[in-house]
Amino acid sequence: MAAESELKALLSQMQPRLMEGEYVFCSVPDSQYGALAELTPLASYQEAEGLSLLLRRDQADVAGLSHDSIFKGITLNVHSSLDAVGFTAAVSTKLANHDIAANVIAACYHDHVFVPAHQAEFALQLLAELSDL
Repeated sequence: MAAESELKALLSQMQPRLMEGEYVFCSVPDSQYGALAELTPLASYQEAEGLSLLLRRDQADVAGLSHDSIFKGITLNVHSSLDAVGFTAAVSTKLANHDIAANVIAACYHDHVFVPAHQAEFALQLLAELSDL
C-alpha cells in the first residue's frame, strides 16, 4: 500500500489510538550510553549534548535517568508519506489551540504524538474530532 500524502485524506484516515504505557524523554551523555545498553528506547536522536532517548517511564526510573515530564503516546494509524505537507502542522496546531504540547515523531509508516499524560484522553478526543472534518 502506498503512503498517503494528501492532507485531507491523512486527516480523515488517521484513526488516532492511545499507546500503552507512559513515556519520558531523557538525555544520556555519550560516555554513559554503553553502561545503559540494556535499554530499549522507542526512539533516539544524537544531539551535541548527548543521546536523547524516548523510553518507557519504568525503564528510565530503573536506570536512574532523570526526566521532566511524563507522556502518553498517540499513534496516527494512517500510512503517512514522509513527503506529506501539513499533516504534522494540522495535528500540532489542533493540540496547541487547547494548550497541549505535541512532541511528534515521524516513522516510516505512521506519525506518533507524545502529549502530557494528564492530557492524553483529551488530546485523543481532539484528534478524533480533527479526523471527522
